[in-house]
Amino acid sequence: MAITKTFQQRQGWHRRLTVPQFTVLTGFLVIILGTLLISSPICSNANVGLWEALFTATSAVTVTGLTVINVAEDLTLFGQVILSIMLLVGGLGLMAITTFLQGFVMSGIELRCRLDRGKTLDEFGVGGVGRTFRGIACTAAVLIFVGAAVLYYFGFTDIPNTGNRLWAALFHSISAYNNAGFGLWSDSLQAYRTNWVVNFVIIMLIILGGLGWRVTSDLWSNRNHLNRRNLSLHTRLVLRTSALLIVIGTFGLMITETVGNGNYFATIGWQDRLMSALFESVSARTAGFTNMPFSIGNISDSGLLLLMVLMFIGASPGGTGGGIKTTTLAALMAATRSTLRGQQDVVIRNRQISDKVVLKAVGITVGSLLFVLTMALLLSMSSNFAQEEPFSFLEILFTCISAFATVGFDVGVVQQLGHFGQSVLVIGMFVGRLGILLLLSAIWEALNKGRLRNQNRIGYPREDLYV
Repeated sequence: MAITKTFQQRQGWHRRLTVPQFTVLTGFLVIILGTLLISSPICSNANVGLWEALFTATSAVTVTGLTVINVAEDLTLFGQVILSIMLLVGGLGLMAITTFLQGFVMSGIELRCRLDRGKTLDEFGVGGVGRTFRGIACTAAVLIFVGAAVLYYFGFTDIPNTGNRLWAALFHSISAYNNAGFGLWSDSLQAYRTNWVVNFVIIMLIILGGLGWRVTSDLWSNRNHLNRRNLSLHTRLVLRTSALLIVIGTFGLMITETVGNGNYFATIGWQDRLMSALFESVSARTAGFTNMPFSIGNISDSGLLLLMVLMFIGASPGGTGGGIKTTTLAALMAATRSTLRGQQDVVIRNRQISDKVVLKAVGITVGSLLFVLTMALLLSMSSNFAQEEPFSFLEILFTCISAFATVGFDVGVVQQLGHFGQSVLVIGMFVGRLGILLLLSAIWEALNKGRLRNQNRIGYPREDLYV
């Protein structure tokens, strides 16, 4: 009887998983499956072993773009198709797909559980998981195919072969919308630096993918009466913050590379400088495409610092990008403003923001900072460098932020790292895509099991703390 009871308990282990634990497990399984597929002979050549496949699969599922292989040379056409599918899985929302699939393995879902599932999808709402997921998929499909069509007919016109041009347009459209940064060429999009059509399409796909489903849905619902009164606070905040970051990044990069005597814009005119600065400012917020040679000696230190700030902030909630999110930054800035004014409540646009949101923003920022610094510490202590001289701390920190924020910018560090250093980046990409709070919540729930509910009922006396 005891053996039968134990077997029954183990048989239903998946039903006892919490949403964060189920999400982490599903993400891990998707990466393992992708690793096995990419390492197979039908997908890659002999240069791609299990380790290279694992790094590439993790980078694809987390829509980062860091790679230790040459996508065009080391992957077959079928392998590139598998890679693009993994980009769609990661970009359309690993958590969204996880929650959608979770309904097939969990029975007896009640209202409280459905609300809990909704939180994983940035609070889709009661019963709206399936409908919202279909909306996300349809929106992505339309934008990706439109972008691919423009790139095919007006962008990649220098590619003579029709099939190659079509695949290049579709692959880069998928990669751009999902903020992945994977390209079919080793120099990314540097060959199309002066092609305004390619630059404009990639920029728009990155922005639309990074805004998030809530914003695009809100804009589409109010398309006939588009004004500030009809849009939600979330939409207005995301649009304003995103536009501000793009402007600051564009002109900031032009100033830093001019004042700092960087070589990034040294050989091009002002029009091309403006386009390249705009392209990299947008791409820095978790896309990772480059249209100029990108190296530690080519960009000034101040320019790298600006890019690191943009990378760390990232895209918006529900979008295809990473980072701490634009709304997190807005909540922190609003809390700082309220503190300076001596206000007890955090107010944004005449709307009071709950303490729970502010605490979550603080938790995300602090947790992300500590995790990135831990990654940098491990890489700094590592002796597994394949070169004679170690990397500078700026190179290490830049690479760690690029991996954690799922950006994909590389200043020549990733391929020169040993397996230990690359494994740190793999973990960083995985944690950054899932979210630091979700991962910590999964670990905390596993350690504490059922004790969290009882702790919520306990009240404690208040006492001031001087800060």
